[in-house]
Amino acid sequence: QYGNLIKKGSTMDQISIFDYQKEQNIPASAPLADRMRPTGLEDYVGQRHLLGEGMLLRRMLEQDQISSMIFWGPPGVGKTTLARIIANRTRSGFVNFSAVTSGIKEIKEIMRQAEENRAYGMRTLCFVDEIHRFNKAQQDVLLPYVENGTIVLIGATTENPFFEINSPLLSRMKVVRLEKLQAPQIQQILERAIADTERGCGNSFKADPEALRIIADFAAGDARSALNILEQAEFMLPEEGERVLTVATLRSVRIA
Repeated sequence: QYGNLIKKGSTMDQISIFDYQKEQNIPASAPLADRMRPTGLEDYVGQRHLLGEGMLLRRMLEQDQISSMIFWGPPGVGKTTLARIIANRTRSGFVNFSAVTSGIKEIKEIMRQAEENRAYGMRTLCFVDEIHRFNKAQQDVLLPYVENGTIVLIGATTENPFFEINSPLLSRMKVVRLEKLQAPQIQQILERAIADTERGCGNSFKADPEALRIIADFAAGDARSALNILEQAEFMLPEEGERVLTVATLRSVRIA
């Protein structure tokens, strides 16, 4: 899909295709939280104020009218996942780079390729995780390309962007607030992970509802944390015979 939207042989082509393939072919040895990352809105849990029928972000997605924005919210609520879903749905090239490891030289190269692709009528969506870690110089490199529409920039942050992002860049982006997940929503995610035979636990054990409720409460709105706990607890179950995750199991991993 993305190969048809990005100039062949370019640096951007290599980055985008690699990320796309990696995200669609997550190895079985990957953490459960990575394997269970939703790939479409139908599997995405939470953020109904943004993605419910008729809500702003839902309509933007349906009409393929995504603009530059910052996803602001606590850990484990689906910021990165939502950006990847947008990349899957939108008719754009997709580049995923980290604010921690991407230097100005790499950013400039990506922007150069985005300009070339724009000349061919191809839009480029750039996702920056932990965008609050970008320094002023890095943000300044992005500014003209966001301003003239060369790229659609989506940044994810747990920090208040009004304090962490330069005003000129912030003024050209929509700030989208993601809410902490509720315990019933996290419990739904856990139940889905246990039952999933392709990416999850393969229905290889059962879980007492009370045990899942405790995990959901303990995770405090963080789905990634909840799935990590579930994965740890599964290791404590017997390899043979009846395998049931109970409150006692959680005590063995110091959760209950």
